[in-house]
Amino acid sequence: MGKVMVFDHPLIQHKVSLMRDKNTPVKEFRALAREVAMLMTYEVTRDLPTREVEIETPICPAEVRMLAGKKLAIIPILRAGLGFVDGMLEMIPSAKVGHVGLYRDPETHEPVEYYCKLPEDIDKRRVIIVDPMLATGGSAIATVDSVKKRGAKEISLMFLIAAPEGIEALTSAHPDVDIYIAAKDKCLNENAYIVPGLGDAGDRIFGTK
Repeated sequence: MGKVMVFDHPLIQHKVSLMRDKNTPVKEFRALAREVAMLMTYEVTRDLPTREVEIETPICPAEVRMLAGKKLAIIPILRAGLGFVDGMLEMIPSAKVGHVGLYRDPETHEPVEYYCKLPEDIDKRRVIIVDPMLATGGSAIATVDSVKKRGAKEISLMFLIAAPEGIEALTSAHPDVDIYIAAKDKCLNENAYIVPGLGDAGDRIFGTK
């Protein structure tokens, strides 16, 4: 059974609050997204396995701990998820990066996959799917469906802001995944925007309207 973790770290909450402010300019918003991604990655990777190795310090030989086990893959959901990748790679530079692109069908309102490029060894990697917003959960569910179909087994998802409706939908569809959230908001409005949210994350990261 997967877990749902909402971060209460003061630095994360402070930076998310700055990102919510409609007066925060694109350059600062983008920098904050990178910084929050770094802080969240620190927590998301807390349970990575380590092994004991012997090294030489300038003083003497020493037994130290280094990472062991599965390698990582970062999968941003296009396009807004791209705003997290640089910060995550600062923390885990050896991770491979895949991409999943989705659009919402105007008639059915269901997510439709238009692009998927994953590392060839995705079945041997721990996958972290990233997207700033978890609203209805449709895009996240479709992305998990897609990476599972291609062999991924150990999957976590990382969101900046999530609505209760999206959390419920995602955990119902994929109860085996872990979900990490910087802030859990009140609800969705009639247009499926998160309230209070921060608007369209993609527009705010890339400066588009």
